[in-house]
Amino acid sequence: MKNFNKVWLMVSVLAMLALIMAACAPAASTPDADTGDSGDAADFAGETVTIFTAAEGEQVALFQRNFDAFEERTGIEVVVEASPDFETVALVRAEAGDSYDILNFPQPGLMADFARSGFLVDLGGFLSQDYMLTKYTQSWIDLGTVDGSLYGVWHNADVKSLVWYAKPAFDAAGYSIPQTWDEMIALSDQIVADGGTPWCIGFESGGATGWPGTDWVEDIMLRTASPEDYDAWVAGELAFDSPQVRNAFEVASEIWMNPDYVLGGTTGILTTNFGDAPNMLLGDEPACYMMRQASFIAGFFAEGTEIGTDVDYFYLPPIDAAYGKPVLGSGSLLSMGKDTPAVRAVMEFLTTGESARAEVEAGILIAPHLDASLDWYPNDLTRGFAEILANADTFRFDGSDLMPGAVGAGSFWTGIVDFVGGSNLDSVLQAIDTSWP
Repeated sequence: MKNFNKVWLMVSVLAMLALIMAACAPAASTPDADTGDSGDAADFAGETVTIFTAAEGEQVALFQRNFDAFEERTGIEVVVEASPDFETVALVRAEAGDSYDILNFPQPGLMADFARSGFLVDLGGFLSQDYMLTKYTQSWIDLGTVDGSLYGVWHNADVKSLVWYAKPAFDAAGYSIPQTWDEMIALSDQIVADGGTPWCIGFESGGATGWPGTDWVEDIMLRTASPEDYDAWVAGELAFDSPQVRNAFEVASEIWMNPDYVLGGTTGILTTNFGDAPNMLLGDEPACYMMRQASFIAGFFAEGTEIGTDVDYFYLPPIDAAYGKPVLGSGSLLSMGKDTPAVRAVMEFLTTGESARAEVEAGILIAPHLDASLDWYPNDLTRGFAEILANADTFRFDGSDLMPGAVGAGSFWTGIVDFVGGSNLDSVLQAIDTSWP
């Protein structure tokens, strides 16, 4: 009995010591399931996490640079690997059971395919909804969610809901930036009354002719229908020949089909290359005063063009106040292919603006993170894009890029061409619906 008491006493003392040591031990290295706290002080020395991306050239180097301070804090070595054959290589590795640790998908549709194939990790296991709402708006979280589970966090965004305008001519005429769609139409009427042409529109793009028109329809859908309707349309659950989508075509046609509004009329729309249209805004007497196009078009202006002086842009105004100020865009998001504490720590870091800062400061990226400072942007051009994104009530990805290829890069494009070319809207919409696989 005495021996038993001695043994029991030793066990009790050891247990007490264990509890004291546990209380004094460093925080666990695995992120907290409720808060998303990865604990940067965790010891990951010697761990390597690989990120696979479709980015190219200088982009890859800047992407890698984002991790310099993170690597120093955590001891994790982050290696960015890139390939122009991202989709093929990533799929082969995943099917072989050897996925990359983290994948940088160029669009949510491809990410969703990987998630449904069981190749990705549900991030909800350690990044809670409350935590995510401190890092992104709900729209971004929704776009990274597949069938109710979070699989992707966003790294960058492009803004498509822009109208570029002839600033010197605007200023000389005393025109104001329209705040609503009605004001934009009234401005168009005023420009016509003053002897000018309001719009330059170019849908020509070789074998992809028509794609710029899909962006018009998508932007109008977001301004005249709910985000849920937009999502259903993109998923094939709301027909093109529905009142919502039909209305978007009809609203667009009020500009496209008005020969007083568009340089060259409908023929000009179909024969003007999208990359040539921007330069028609330049000069004291421009060929036209406005052009709807995405942020990337800044690279198509003639050499020496100064954005903000020779030409400028404004947010494509809302149509129905009930749908706020939506923004159409594109971007890339990151998902986990493997689940380890080190990969979780990197994923949590990727939800912060710091994970994109080097690229933001280089002027090649707009960060969707709520904690990304506007002061990081190197000029008014990129800062303005970021402000539009930050003020968006709803963000949705380019719909045609999410639709099946037969529609999004096929019948939707040709349907735009047919409609602008004079085909009946009923037949155009029904033909697109018929093509849905």
